[in-house]
Amino acid sequence: MSDENHQGKNQTTGSKRPKNDPDIALPEISFSTFILSLNSSALVHLGLEADPSTGERVSNLPLAKQTIDILGMLAEKTSGNLSDEEQRLLTNIVYELRLMYVKQKKGISG
Repeated sequence: MSDENHQGKNQTTGSKRPKNDPDIALPEISFSTFILSLNSSALVHLGLEADPSTGERVSNLPLAKQTIDILGMLAEKTSGNLSDEEQRLLTNIVYELRLMYVKQKKGISG
């Protein structure tokens, strides 16, 4: 298959590639992109962002708490080993997600 036929088109149908196409460029993996990925997952589980697979906003507080706790554990275990920028990013994300979690928890049970 030539590069021209493969760029952005499905050769058999002539349609654009689906979102789950493995040839789609992904961002470079770094500690910051990993933390931002976990942040996005937590926001979806909090019901504050739509689930990309369904387009719906559904709250799952136990999964949100687990993801936030993972971020907290990473903050603790990586303390002193991150750049200033990475440390600020992680600290701010954990703080903000914890606040959002408490607000969501009070909104559902209170």
